[in-house]
Amino acid sequence: MPKHPRFQPTASRVIEVLAYPSVQLLDVTGPSQVFASTNDVVAEAGDATPPYELRVVSRAGLGVAASAGVGLATVPLPPVGTPLDTLVIAGGPGVEAAIADPALVDWIRLRAKDARRVASVCTGAFLLAASGVLDGRRVATHWSLAAELARRFPAIHVEPDPIFVRDGRVWTSAGVTSGIDLALALVEEDLGHATALAVARYLVVFLKRPGGQAQFSTALALQAADDRFGALHAWVDKHLSEEISLSALARQAGMSERSFSRRYTEATGMTPARAVERLRVEAARRLLLESRQPVKRISQRCGFGSEETMRRSFLRLLAVTPQDYRARFRA
Repeated sequence: MPKHPRFQPTASRVIEVLAYPSVQLLDVTGPSQVFASTNDVVAEAGDATPPYELRVVSRAGLGVAASAGVGLATVPLPPVGTPLDTLVIAGGPGVEAAIADPALVDWIRLRAKDARRVASVCTGAFLLAASGVLDGRRVATHWSLAAELARRFPAIHVEPDPIFVRDGRVWTSAGVTSGIDLALALVEEDLGHATALAVARYLVVFLKRPGGQAQFSTALALQAADDRFGALHAWVDKHLSEEISLSALARQAGMSERSFSRRYTEATGMTPARAVERLRVEAARRLLLESRQPVKRISQRCGFGSEETMRRSFLRLLAVTPQDYRARFRA
């Protein structure tokens, strides 16, 4: 196991994960296991001091029942002012009842001031927003609830696409398993890439889906919209480097151009040309993150024809240039 290269504190960093009745089980256990496994990895590397002291806390104190029907052992909410490194707010079906508890919301607001950093998983962002901690910040949550979060808390800027978002000392993540991605990113910030990679390998997960990676792919979104064109999308993915005209798509689908264009737009909510553009951008995003190929080569491989064409597509769909996307999100 690798020695983690960064400066280590003489005491373990205190991590508090807030749970409440009907909390999402994986929102609590996913990040918790990342921190616990980090302690194991560091111990195997020969370090005597575990990097993290993990506590699952709740208002009930003795325990809560998660939404999956599994009981979670918890400890009472620590007093405000006691040492704390990271506060993690989990999400789940019980979040609305938690928001309706003014004492709990007030504790979060005050406890967040004790923490070096604060994080939320999935709908935990609603509870964190209710405390005012997210005011003026960029925020992520589950894609299906992003619009609702933005409507209820207009003082925050909700980004519906990313796996997680960091804004200063505040981190927010998307749905369920993205809490694992966020926790691995926190470990990487604390202990370095080598340790985070060792933890990810131990857990048999990707080291890090970059924060800017989409919560779901364009191909999956198109499939979810209507699977009648699933074979066509698979064909497009294999021929992105070629010119893909409307006539070629219609021929592949076995329809006239007019009929294909109408039915495709009805089924997916976008024109064939826009769908192809999105699939090309998605393929280019993967290559920017996973390879060292020049942007010009990637633009050719993905069928844009030129760097400028790809740049315009990135700006239109992602509001960032390909070069900036690679610099910002590549591990």
